[in-house]
Amino acid sequence: MTRTFLAVAAVWLTAVTASAEVTLNSVRVGAMDTVAVAKFYQAAFGMQEVNRLQMQGGPEIFVNFGATVDAAKANRNPPIVIMYQKSDAIQDTVPHVIFTVTDINATVAAIRAAGGKVDGQPREFGSTGIVIGFATDPAGNRIELIQPKR
Repeated sequence: MTRTFLAVAAVWLTAVTASAEVTLNSVRVGAMDTVAVAKFYQAAFGMQEVNRLQMQGGPEIFVNFGATVDAAKANRNPPIVIMYQKSDAIQDTVPHVIFTVTDINATVAAIRAAGGKVDGQPREFGSTGIVIGFATDPAGNRIELIQPKR
């Protein structure tokens, strides 16, 4: 009975979600020094600052992909929002930003050069031809890199 209930609930939830036209708005990460972490995302991933809100603890900074600030502002993909938090010592290993990359080794080098840390060497995911890697930004937010099969 429990499996049947779960199956019915899953179908119902899918139908409700699909009819609600839900889309991803943004991804939020936290940092004590939001300006430094924004600079990391700019240097490591070629993102640009597209918005800044002055909040009580510090600025909340929005970054998105684009060769220029204007191109990043015109980009309709969801931005990363870097929000002030009181500590970078948060140890939550599940939530993270996931990027698709075309050259994982070059991206790893850019992460290191920008002050991030890479968790071991990127590796193939099973025998799929997909290469994955993990890193952290200067505030400790986890980043996953996925290089599709070539």
